[in-house]
Formats: sequence, C-alpha cells, structure tokens
Amino acid sequence: MNRAAEVNSNASSVSPLDDLYRLVASEFDQVNALIPNQLTSDVAMVEEIGQYIVESGGKRLRPMLVLLSSQALGFKGDSHISLAAIIEFLHTATLLHDDVVDSSALRRGRATANDKWGNAPSVLVGDFLYSRAFQLMVELADLDVMAVLAAATNTIAEGEVMQLANIGNCEMSEAYYREVIRCKTALLFEAAAHTGALLATSQSDDSKAVEALRCFGKHFGLAYQLIDDWLDYAGDSKLMGKNVGDDLAEGKLTLPLIRALKSASAGEQQFIREAIHDRSCDRIEHIYAIVRGCGALDYTRQAAVDEGNHAIAQLDVLPTNAYVEAMRVLTQYSLSRLS
Repeated sequence: MNRAAEVNSNASSVSPLDDLYRLVASEFDQVNALIPNQLTSDVAMVEEIGQYIVESGGKRLRPMLVLLSSQALGFKGDSHISLAAIIEFLHTATLLHDDVVDSSALRRGRATANDKWGNAPSVLVGDFLYSRAFQLMVELADLDVMAVLAAATNTIAEGEVMQLANIGNCEMSEAYYREVIRCKTALLFEAAAHTGALLATSQSDDSKAVEALRCFGKHFGLAYQLIDDWLDYAGDSKLMGKNVGDDLAEGKLTLPLIRALKSASAGEQQFIREAIHDRSCDRIEHIYAIVRGCGALDYTRQAAVDEGNHAIAQLDVLPTNAYVEAMRVLTQYSLSRLS
C-alpha cells in the first residue's frame, strides 16, 4: 500500500494531509521502497530492529519537507529520494537513542525497541542507522548537503545533552528551553527543508530561496514542538496525562511548566518545584489546574502560533506553485491542532 493510500485508510475523515501526500505520492512511494532496501545487513538483529522501528508509523513529515522544498524550487532528478531517506534514518536513530535515555516503554502505541530487545541493541542499531545515513550522503556526492547534515547531526546530539543536563532544573529560562528544542527537534526539520532547497539550487543559484526554506523549516520545527508541549496540558488529562506524568517523573520541564514557574502564585510555584524535585506525578491534576489557571497554557499556544506564522511568512519570497502551497497547508494543519 502506498503512503497516500495508507494515510487515507487510517483516517476517519478527509485530512488536509491527504492532498499533500497525493502531491508527492510517486516520490513518497520511492522513499518508502528505498528505506527497507537500505536496512539490509548481515546481522539479523540489525535488520529486525531497523525494520520494526521504521514501520512503526508516523507521518514522515521530515522526508515530506525534503520532497516539497526541492520540488518547490523546480528540482529535476531523483537524488531527493535518497535525501528523504537519509533524513528519515537520522530521525529514526534519534528516536532509538531517545527511548533508551528516557527509559520509554511505548512509542506510537507500540513497545519501544529498547523494551523489546534491550538498551544495548537499540543504541547500536541507532548507530547503524546514523552510519547508513552517512553512507547514503557520500553517494549523493553533494558537499553542501553533507556539510548541513553533518552539522545538524552534531547539534542534535548536543541538544539531547543540553536537555539531560537540565533535568530537574526549575531555574531554566524560556530562552534556554527554546534553544534546547531548536537543537533537539527543530533542527532536523530545518535541515530537511534546507538540504532539499540546496539540491534544487545546485542547478541554479537562488540563495534567497534557500535561506527562506531553511528558516521555514526552523520555525515549523519550533511550532511543531511547542504544539506538542501545549497538547500535553490542553488535552483530556486521562489521555494526555501520561506524557506530562512521564516528564514529571523524569524531571523534564517544557514551556507550559517553565512559564508557570514565572507567572503562577508563589505558593503554586513552590508546589510545582516540589513535584519536580520529588519526580512524582501523583499531583498531576493540581499541576494541570495551575498551568491552565495562570495563563501558561495560553502563553504556550501563542508561542506556537507565532512560530507557525513565522514559518508561513518565509514562503512569501518563493515561487507560486503547488509545493509551496503544500508547505503553507502543512503549517496551517499543524496549527489547527491547537483548536
């Protein structure tokens, strides 16, 4: 089943994403065929874990951005297919490593690889995916693309360490948190849009368009993470509470909590600090009430909207075509999750 058909079969109603997948359906099918083909290994466990994680679902928005950004600037060729697979391998490697660091047992409703096979195999297969991604980069033979992806991979790892180093830090500033999520989450979206544009402009010279798409990816990625932060607190507490509870148990602070530690009453701030210190999710309902009552949730929602609008604004300098419009629709769809 191709990706567009898969999205349709899984949706209870027509989604704006359906048209996006149909726009690049042929390319997406090629990406989906290339990914398992590049997971071959003489080591059975590598293939087994690799296949398990890449087939675990997800919208594959990052590969989508490669296809859209390259086509938006009129790319001719097929190297964007390999680039999209590279981006997906890098993303999947980070997921494997993240789940080990976070001791996660579930992702997308399925057992994580570390829960099924253990931490060591998960880390090592994550390393395999990183190395396979770099093998594919060499085959692309585009030094500009390789430079962007090498730098992004390094910075994403730094972002992971930044987050780990600030576990339980109630003094973390909003500016620092934004830098963490820029490095840890937004940068791969940025790299996807940036490198797709670089492929296209290797056939021309439009540095203004390349910069616009790089900035689009950055702001889209920041909006994406901030929307997730908002949803953790805005949704049904029984459905969304696991994410918040897990974060509290791990001592992680996201923007709603960081803002609440600035805008809630002194007593409420102390309550949050104690919950983080104790790594306890027993008081989660009270924390929900504090975050909502002090305006931190509205603040986070507006921050996400602002980043989404910044992303959309970057598209104004690009040619008018279906691929640019698709990126606009993708951003608007993401922001609609805030309603």
